[in-house]
Amino acid sequence: MTALSLVVGARVPAAGVSDFQAYEAAVLPLLTEHGGMLERRLRGRDALVEVHLIRFVSRDGLEAFRHNPRRQEAAPLLARSGAMIDVLEVEDVN
Repeated sequence: MTALSLVVGARVPAAGVSDFQAYEAAVLPLLTEHGGMLERRLRGRDALVEVHLIRFVSRDGLEAFRHNPRRQEAAPLLARSGAMIDVLEVEDVN
């Protein structure tokens, strides 16, 4: 099993900030159920940009998180927010 690190960036329209934050409140706690951990969470002062550093124990954990029914139930909040999401798989470098 190989650990997996992701950088997730979100650009959120001003009108969608409350829906985006509600989505995050619903889904971020699910990470630990699937071997995930939110290592760092950064937000712009205007709340229109947010960046997460997330680590999973395995790719299977990431896939299980993506298919979690509670995450899927919260998906309309993300859609309503209008957020543009980028997910990058990254590695530590020395």
